[in-house]
Amino acid sequence: MRDPESVAEHSLRVAQLAALIAAEEGGDPARAAYLGLWHDSQETRIGDIPHSARPYVDAASNERITEDQTAVLPDNAAKSIREAVIEYEAVETIEARCAKDADRLECLMQAVEYGEAGYKRVDGWIESSRARIQTLFGRRLAEAALHTSPLAWRDR
Repeated sequence: MRDPESVAEHSLRVAQLAALIAAEEGGDPARAAYLGLWHDSQETRIGDIPHSARPYVDAASNERITEDQTAVLPDNAAKSIREAVIEYEAVETIEARCAKDADRLECLMQAVEYGEAGYKRVDGWIESSRARIQTLFGRRLAEAALHTSPLAWRDR
């Protein structure tokens, strides 16, 4: 198997999934995609802190990291990105819920792909991602991902 996906690969797939989920859930697909695009940009500074390590690591909030990352941008650009990260983290809008579900769904899909490649013990990763998906369409996509080979497109 190739190297694990980059932040860019993950964020692109999250943005795409967020748009699709929002389209089905009555949200604004463009806004959901924008939130998905910026949701993990902080990892370019701090990496991906595993859930098991978070109780032991005192990391800055995503909002704080984004503030630093955008400090040299023109005001409107910086404001746009900061507001997207704040909205995503607050999970109060339908677009943020769709983007959060897209992130969880993308993690589930990544785990399925790892399992197909022969990695063991991905079930916990799959189930924890699946359990946190809230939207109806997100859950439908998760079920499809669990029952469809990632390489099924080759058979068409």
